[in-house]
Amino acid sequence: MAADPLDDYIDAVAKALALPVEEAWRPAVRANLEVSLRLARLVDEFPLPDETEPASVYTA
Repeated sequence: MAADPLDDYIDAVAKALALPVEEAWRPAVRANLEVSLRLARLVDEFPLPDETEPASVYTA
């Protein structure tokens, strides 16, 4: 059985950040990642016309 790409990603990021992820936390980490990826996909798929300007940056 092939490893799931999300599980591989969690392992790789945890290793890169030297962040221990306990086995009990993995389902919550995976669920959070799935939601984040689903929301990112919605933003990425939203069509914008070519003439769209970036938002202004206001500083105080």
